[in-house]
Amino acid sequence: MTLPPGDFWDYLCRATPARIALGRAGDGLPTHRVLEFELAHARARDAVKANLDPAALIAELAAWRPILVRSEAKDRATFLQRPDLGRRLARDFARALSPGRYDATIVIADGLSTGAVQVQAAQLCKMLLAAQNFVFAPPVMAVQARVALGDEIAAKQGAALAVVLIGERPGLSSFESMGVYITFDPKPGMTKDAERNCVSNIGGHGLSLDEASRRILAIMALARTIRRTGTLLKEDDALALLPPAPGTLNQIA
Repeated sequence: MTLPPGDFWDYLCRATPARIALGRAGDGLPTHRVLEFELAHARARDAVKANLDPAALIAELAAWRPILVRSEAKDRATFLQRPDLGRRLARDFARALSPGRYDATIVIADGLSTGAVQVQAAQLCKMLLAAQNFVFAPPVMAVQARVALGDEIAAKQGAALAVVLIGERPGLSSFESMGVYITFDPKPGMTKDAERNCVSNIGGHGLSLDEASRRILAIMALARTIRRTGTLLKEDDALALLPPAPGTLNQIA
């Protein structure tokens, strides 16, 4: 596509939330650009430090009888300073998880952006739980939690798949983004990041909840078939197995 020279930066600015074409005032940035940066930085810091309100999410998911657990990180400061504690289930809460035989468990974890989880996680969880071809364990609300905490939760519930909805690390252009990590046959303390699939950047300028749930369920379905996730499961392969969306026509060139 050919663009008039004067429209080049306008076009790029509309295409990305990245900080480009900010202008200048002498040797520095214009004052309003500096203030924009400081506001974005403050929002990102607040997102990391904020605490989740699990009671509100539990109320939204009351029909599925969600279970509240905590990691070994006793508070937010400890969670940020000791990532290892956020990966282990607090002993007092382990008894709340009853073993069974499930296809999957959904874990809602606060992670590094509680705002993203507070606003979006319950709705996405409902969309996933509505899938008719999976047997789900009772959903779990995990406080001060890292991704790997889902491994222990799934193992204790007897779930073949751990599906962890978690707040992603905030950036300067996105401070309320959520990611979903899917792991087949998770083993506490042993499963590596390369053995997980991730659907990231959900919300804001990223994926809609509808598109995110479509991708997550596709990955879950293929994972159950090949009994693998991570580098051995490609998202494109999972999406290719989905039926055409309603209203679309296959066209032959």
